[in-house]
Amino acid sequence: MKSFALISCLCLAMLSAAQPPSRVVTHDIDNFWTAYDSITTTQDTTRQLHFIRTLYIDKGSEGLKAFMDARDYTAELWVDLISRYPKFWSSIRPNTLSVKTKAPEIEQSIVRLRELYPDLKEARIYFTVGGLRSGGTTMNDMVLVGTEIATGGPGTDVSEFEDNWLAGVFQNQDADNIVALNIHEYIHTQQNGEPQDLLGLAISEGACDFITELVMGRKMQNNYIQYGRAHEKELKEAFKRDMFTSDYMQWMYNGSQAETVADLGYFMGYAICTAYYQQAENKPQAVKDIIELDYLDTLAVEHFLEKSGYYEPGTVNKAALQKDYAAKRPYVLRLEPFPNGSLEADTAVKEMRIVFSRPMNTHAYSISYGERGKESFPITGLGGYSEDGTVLTLKIALQPDHEYEFLITDRSFRSTEGYPLKPLEVKFKTR
Repeated sequence: MKSFALISCLCLAMLSAAQPPSRVVTHDIDNFWTAYDSITTTQDTTRQLHFIRTLYIDKGSEGLKAFMDARDYTAELWVDLISRYPKFWSSIRPNTLSVKTKAPEIEQSIVRLRELYPDLKEARIYFTVGGLRSGGTTMNDMVLVGTEIATGGPGTDVSEFEDNWLAGVFQNQDADNIVALNIHEYIHTQQNGEPQDLLGLAISEGACDFITELVMGRKMQNNYIQYGRAHEKELKEAFKRDMFTSDYMQWMYNGSQAETVADLGYFMGYAICTAYYQQAENKPQAVKDIIELDYLDTLAVEHFLEKSGYYEPGTVNKAALQKDYAAKRPYVLRLEPFPNGSLEADTAVKEMRIVFSRPMNTHAYSISYGERGKESFPITGLGGYSEDGTVLTLKIALQPDHEYEFLITDRSFRSTEGYPLKPLEVKFKTR
């Protein structure tokens, strides 16, 4: 009897050892809601911070720690978001808890991915509850998922949010999105190098969407794909203008700042990868080419674009496009009433005007501190743009014998044609 028991135990141990460890880690979700329930029992911020730290962060997986580093998540941020958006959290909770039921499907999708790409390297998928900044990202061999965004859908309550970004994200999401998202991010763990320009960045994201489509066996239906298909002709021309630059803001990771639909660069990369695959006679090799493209090698990326045939031969002249782009960028013509670098600025002046070379988009601006920080920042408010968009008035407050500085950046300043401003460092000294 003892011998039988011993043999049984040994068989069970061997069977257990034979089972590969799960690629999908979900316990962070349960820990978050345990912390959430405790946080909502009190208005004491100190106790709330204690709950999120001890019940969620301290018990967190390796993936949660990595996600916090990648997106600057803090205990303070989570407590603030929980208090500000109760309707959202209540509506998203069942969606996040259902993730565990998707684990077998995710595992199977990775098996299918390996069939398409036999050189697939192992990675682990960590489902967490993030701070409303990302639905997913990667770090080394880890896929990091923010389920509070990744599992949102048309029925998720977004009424408390100040902008429409999440409403747009959730519009076409359903329960299957979580599987597609994880394939997308898993493919990122297989890619090589950091993209050096918009073209490389778009292809790196679009490649993940295209390969995901092959794995899922159906067309992608998210917002940027649907919009891109309907407006491909004009997007294709606009992308050509920007693709050899580092001007990402109109194309990538632009959330609520997008004039139409966010992340249209994903679609452009997807369209290029689709064209590459369609022209290839050897489809398995095409999949390998798409996944293994070296983004540090800009010539390799440009050759990939050329080989795809997405643009007609002879219509993409990199040098000419870069020259035209540089020529059309707006710049600061002058500052008024005293010039940049002045050593005689009058403290009686209460307004400063920035005069631009071209009419600007009057709905945006981007000015930041200089190296000296807040102490040397003279701006107290905005006076607004001129009617023709060529002048922006700033409210300033100056002290005698004081050095001031600030940066006029290219982050949001754009011409009416969509070109980013050439940045300018402003420095001056008062009498």
